[in-house]
Parts: sequence; C-alpha cells; structure tokens
Amino acid sequence: MPSYGILGLFHILPPALAWLWRLVAPRGYANPSIVDAGEMGSEGVGSYWPFATGRRVAQASILLKQFEETLRVRYVLCPNQHVGAWEVGFMPQWIAREYLARRGTAKFRPEQLQPARCPLLGHALFQLQVEGRMIPRWFLQVNTQPEVGDEAYDAGAAMLQQFFDKQLKKYLDDELPQLGREIIQCCLDRGTVDDYERLMPAL
Repeated sequence: MPSYGILGLFHILPPALAWLWRLVAPRGYANPSIVDAGEMGSEGVGSYWPFATGRRVAQASILLKQFEETLRVRYVLCPNQHVGAWEVGFMPQWIAREYLARRGTAKFRPEQLQPARCPLLGHALFQLQVEGRMIPRWFLQVNTQPEVGDEAYDAGAAMLQQFFDKQLKKYLDDELPQLGREIIQCCLDRGTVDDYERLMPAL
C-alpha cells in the first residue's frame, strides 16, 4: 500500500524548495486539522492561510521576499508520523534539533548529503551519527527499507508530486514575482535539486 510517507528522518532543503513547502503546507490524514479521512490536505500559504486576509498570491510574495533576504537560514524537513514503514511520531524533530544544535553554524560537506530520490525532498543525509551511534541508512533514505523499496517509494513520490502540482497552480498569477513563477514552474516541470539551488542559491 504505497503512500506519500516517504520522508527520511530529516532532509535539507534549498531555499527555493523550502518556499514551495511553505506555500503547499501539506498535512497528513492523521493531523487533527485535516478532516478528510485518508487524504493529504493543505493548510495553504505558510500554514497560516486560514487566519490570513487578502489573496494567496500576496502572502506568497511576502514569504518569497523573506526567503530572498535570509539566505543564510538552513531549512530542514521532518516527518511527524512515519519514516517509511516505521511509526516514529515526533522523534525525527527531536533528533534533528539535537543534531543541528550541536553542529552550530557548520555547513554540511558534499559527501554528507545526496539528492533525495524524490527531488521535492531536497537532500537526504548519506549517514548520520548521534551520541556516537550511527543511524541506520533506511531511516535516512526510505527507499532502502525492505518494506518499501524503489517501486513503492516512486509511487509515493508521484502522489506527493501530484499534490504539489495541484496546490501550486493556485499561485501562478501575474502578481507573483518572476522568481516565484520560475520556482513554481521548476516544480511543475519536475526540476532537480540543483535546479532549485540555481534559482535561489543559499549562502
């Protein structure tokens, strides 16, 4: 039963891709703010859309400006229910917080990261050591889990991509800055992590 639950313990996102995640703000079916059973829903721009006024595209433009002005920020993506076949709750956030806090401002070396099999997930960690213990690879790259594999992972990635396609088309408006339209089009065209990094390079 493939699903969109293909995130590893945590992923590193380039700023342009992190902006897309803020626009889409997906929430899994078990989230109390989503009432549609068995489906992924969206809380919209930056996850605060239910409390905002005006148009979505205006809020998206404000967020884009914020991202452009804070290129030294590191963006991570963590699941809060499952890592593949494993039910983990909020453990990924706790581990990521502990690990990143100890790293401080140190950047990841190229050999520590690799593009995730699904481009929407940015970079996956190649290996991770916490408190002297190595985290098994299947918690970092979900397609390596024997219960998942490449075929089920790719099916889940397709579900995630279709969801992004549906949500992001709402923002293709002339009022959105050119850079924003290019980032969204990159997603619709199945861009790679390198494509997102070129659109908004991190410092």
